[in-house]
Amino acid sequence: MASDLTPELLEIGRALAAERGARLEWQEADAEALPYADGEFDRVLSCVGVMFAPRHRAAADELVRVCRPGGTIGLVNWTPEGFIGQLFATMKPYAPPPPPLWGDEEHVRALLGDRVTDLVLRRAVVTVDRFAAPEDFRDYFKAHYGPTIAVYRANAADPERVAALDGDLADLARRHTEAGVMRWEYLLVTARRRG
Repeated sequence: MASDLTPELLEIGRALAAERGARLEWQEADAEALPYADGEFDRVLSCVGVMFAPRHRAAADELVRVCRPGGTIGLVNWTPEGFIGQLFATMKPYAPPPPPLWGDEEHVRALLGDRVTDLVLRRAVVTVDRFAAPEDFRDYFKAHYGPTIAVYRANAADPERVAALDGDLADLARRHTEAGVMRWEYLLVTARRRG
């Protein structure tokens, strides 16, 4: 079972899964109110998804609720200090996107609390070499990354702010690119639901 709140992302996921031969059932779902039974899944995973739910406690409650006792919860979340965290900090003056708090170890510990055991929190880095120039990064995120799209929409009526945001995002990418490579830090979370 795979789910997302955004129908467009479901279509992209279906296409990628089919291309790779993965058989998944896809369903539109809100991370704060999952349409699944208590303990329905042996494993509950989120890869840079649940971190965007506005009500963190409600989303964490749902992750735990739909995982069977003894089942595994796994999360990959951008860290506030890493590149994507810095992307959000760069966009903040233009519109307040949510910071990646799910990438903060203490925040995750507090959200999951004593409902889980064997909690492991490990920072790691994904290497990104997709963008030939900082402007390529900016243009890609401007067209394909939901939080960035939302910030551009919020400023669309002000060409000067859009131009400033264009410059700030290209500068961010320039500062974080070395020999054509960017390193984006994330927090890998694994835990077992307490029985």
